[in-house]
Amino acid sequence: MQAQEVLRHLRIPELDDFRHYVRSLPTNALMGMGAFAAITAYWYATRPKALKPPCDLNMQSLEIEGGEYARRSVLNDSEKPMTHYYDDARTMYEVFLRGLRVSNDGPCLGSRKPNKPYEWQSYREVVDRAEHLGSALLHRGHSQTGDKFIGIFSQNRPEWTISELACYTYSLVGVPLYDTLGTEAIAYIIEKATISTVICDVADKANLLLDCVRGKEHSVRTVIIMEAFDRDLVTKGQQCDIEILSLKEVEAVGKANYHKPLPPTPEDLALVCFTSGTTGNPKGAMLTHGNVISNTAAFIRVTKASLKASNKDVLISFLPLAHMFERVVESVILIHGARIGYFQGDIRLLMDDLKMLQPTVFPVVPRLLNRMFDKIFSQANTPLKRWLLDFASRRKGAELKSGVVRRDSMWDKLIFKKVQASLGGHVRLMITGAAPVSPTVLTFLRAALGCQFYEGYGQTECTAGCSMSMPGDWSAGHVGAPLPCNAVKLVDVSEMNYLAANGEGEVCVKGPNVFQGYLKDPEKTAEAIDQDGWLHTGDIGMWLPNGTLKIVDRKKHIFKLAQGEYIAPEKIENVYIRCDPVAQIFIHGDSLQACLVGIVVPDPDFLPGWAKKRGIEGSYTDLCGNKDVKNSILQEMLVLGKEAGLKSFEQVREIVLHDEMFSVQNGLLTPTLKAKRVELRSRFREHIDVLYANVKM
Repeated sequence: MQAQEVLRHLRIPELDDFRHYVRSLPTNALMGMGAFAAITAYWYATRPKALKPPCDLNMQSLEIEGGEYARRSVLNDSEKPMTHYYDDARTMYEVFLRGLRVSNDGPCLGSRKPNKPYEWQSYREVVDRAEHLGSALLHRGHSQTGDKFIGIFSQNRPEWTISELACYTYSLVGVPLYDTLGTEAIAYIIEKATISTVICDVADKANLLLDCVRGKEHSVRTVIIMEAFDRDLVTKGQQCDIEILSLKEVEAVGKANYHKPLPPTPEDLALVCFTSGTTGNPKGAMLTHGNVISNTAAFIRVTKASLKASNKDVLISFLPLAHMFERVVESVILIHGARIGYFQGDIRLLMDDLKMLQPTVFPVVPRLLNRMFDKIFSQANTPLKRWLLDFASRRKGAELKSGVVRRDSMWDKLIFKKVQASLGGHVRLMITGAAPVSPTVLTFLRAALGCQFYEGYGQTECTAGCSMSMPGDWSAGHVGAPLPCNAVKLVDVSEMNYLAANGEGEVCVKGPNVFQGYLKDPEKTAEAIDQDGWLHTGDIGMWLPNGTLKIVDRKKHIFKLAQGEYIAPEKIENVYIRCDPVAQIFIHGDSLQACLVGIVVPDPDFLPGWAKKRGIEGSYTDLCGNKDVKNSILQEMLVLGKEAGLKSFEQVREIVLHDEMFSVQNGLLTPTLKAKRVELRSRFREHIDVLYANVKM
């Protein structure tokens, strides 16, 4: 049968005529024809199948009628945005119940100790522990209508998810805390949300928490710790009027004082996620169960046909659960009754965790992808190895363009098997978010890893994502089409010459995934969400011809570094300008880079005397080109930045000295003497590229 199919494909109309032709051939020719037919039949039977995209990839979004250039996903059956995928999972609480059912009480949450295999808790065990913890919280006075905010201060681990489920089960609200915010921000969050109970993973975090509130009026009354702690911590807590308890004893109290679940509705608040922001205090984004479920549903809708998620899937959890990106991915896993394995808490051991867990789903951020890319190419340390790597990636890339995603090709076996094995060998879906990824890195890793690899875009205020690349579209340089849970429109930013009529402007989002506002901050809420319900992201985007979105700029000059940290360059410049030898400065950051660089114009009147004190003489131009002068100025800037409280990622890593002042005349300042950042970036592009090249060296 296979041979006949081959012959039909070769367009030989009559098999009988062909058989007659074959009989007339010499024996060697017959053998050759037979071998060719067998090989051809085998190739057609085993050839890689292209992934069928869920839509026409040439038109991935549609303009909404009368919607001011707003667009929606073509995957929606109507202009009504998606609110949920499964009827029995409309809240985060119901997500767990559905997972319990479809997994048949299978393994749910896993963790491991060094050099040990993963140990698993079943769905029923997780639900029971959550009910015991939640019952204890109610027993201690928490309620949906009163004291409902529960702080969670922990690394990713099963107890985090159990604590969160305890809140969901009894309509309480989780408030994640994370130490990268700093002690002042943690104290601010506790006060803003009036948190009376904080659940910590280790004694060190409890100590930090006590230091945050010591000597101040505060709302904290109880700190629950997951791991062991000593008596000194209890005494320190008493000095702050805070009771220190172990998670184990709290669960026991809840078991003895059991309360029936008090399930939330989709409209109820689920989480308050405080964003680090760029200036001032963090803002608490209020997210309902419906917000999170709609975002979860949209991801399932986009990937359903290609991924076919099931209870056989395994997620590696290492991206911070304090951020919504990781939490939405975990919701997709739990709603299908699949497993979540947590890393050991040390990012240096992540590769060991991957090999042991063998995950099928692996969410990542650009910083990790950059490291993978650099490591792979650093190992290709001869011209031949580099040529083979480039050639293999091009061949795999060609397959991707035709829709074929696989890891069983000749190139996989010869070149990419090792890197695929380093991730456990079973990864079938990766998704990156939090910050843009270089198209070069994304394209190469899609080919090398041989799995479905998506890029998403969004922010906490729209739960996590508002757009995502489509299955089958493995091109890079864009962030995909609007998700089925929201519409996206671009609005004019005339001062930057971005016009919606030209398919450019500020990205605005509307849908059931858009947050409810900032906790106790109506002024900031009004700045973020307009009267028509559109969330203004502050990012500048443009529509591509196929209906996908490309992020091209940032309104108000706020941007992200590669690791996802927001930067306000004016704030940093206002610190460094106080450095005596600095007359003007332009701080540049790039979402594809992990650090900042700067263009510094020294004060021409001050610089010569300043340099002479350091034993360096010369003209102003000569001093601007002197490496020792540059290094001395940089060191003074860093000292000043540290004294002013700049975080490490806000400090410049490298600078160049420029001997011409920024002015209105040379087009680098506005008539009101404000920096024209787009022009500055363009003027100093070559210098910036050299600075980043030097940083990498």
